[in-house]
Amino acid sequence: MRIVSLLPGATETVCALGLADSLVGVSHECDHPREVLGKPRLTRPSFDTAGLSGGEISIRVGREGSSGRPLYHLDAARLASLRPDLVLTQSICGVCAVDLPEVERVARAMESPPRVLSLDPSRLEDVLEDVRRVGAACGAEEAAERGTGELRARIRAVADRAGTATRRPRAVYLEWLDPPMVGGHWIPEMIATAGGEDPLGRAGEPSRRVGWDEVARANPDLLVLGPCGFDLPRARGERDSIAARPGFRALWAARFGETYLVDASAHFSRPGPRLVNGLEILAAILHPDLFPARPGAFERA
Repeated sequence: MRIVSLLPGATETVCALGLADSLVGVSHECDHPREVLGKPRLTRPSFDTAGLSGGEISIRVGREGSSGRPLYHLDAARLASLRPDLVLTQSICGVCAVDLPEVERVARAMESPPRVLSLDPSRLEDVLEDVRRVGAACGAEEAAERGTGELRARIRAVADRAGTATRRPRAVYLEWLDPPMVGGHWIPEMIATAGGEDPLGRAGEPSRRVGWDEVARANPDLLVLGPCGFDLPRARGERDSIAARPGFRALWAARFGETYLVDASAHFSRPGPRLVNGLEILAAILHPDLFPARPGAFERA
């Protein structure tokens, strides 16, 4: 089978199923595992985000959206030349990848149209189900069952140990910093499973923009900064946009050094197997007395 993945999380899923050799094309953002780095790139953003701050990216995204221009471009000719049997895409986020209608339009125009499978999870269980869906589409059902079983066991282990904690810290996860946006979809569920309470996120619902005053009123015990699509070094460059907010130093999380930076790109933004790594990282942040810290997985802001 010849597979094209237009999503980093889907690419990671395909590789976790042992099908890396079947991947004939990926998106411009697919960078894990290492064996996908040499695969043909089929998408590109409408503007280069390198060197731009989160605030500047927000302005450009708004400008592109108001003009009606797409945020991403799909190389239709190259996709057709690869003759895929299956194309993995999404429709859950309009600013994360090429949108589903465009992928379907390009696929229909191909001489031998491939199957287009859209992965649109909202919760952790949906992510596990998508592993099974990809496995079924690729004839790797046994590997998918084995993989989801292992992931589910790790989730259960975190929940069981977190359940022994004597307190549940209130944690706010910001998935964008300028403007502030609180994590949605699986993030509030991850916080709850790791033994915390999320006063602002809404499990299973999209992330949402919030005013800084709303964060200040929530006054969380912990503040986790994970700008969507940013790795840890790039997230580090964004922390000043939060530290400069009025009243930041009065927050409980700031006063007691409980503000953390995480690698959202690897462990929180992408719906794939590594979300379970993110769950374990959150557990170590929330309950360091119960969970070992993964070296280099997070740092205090």
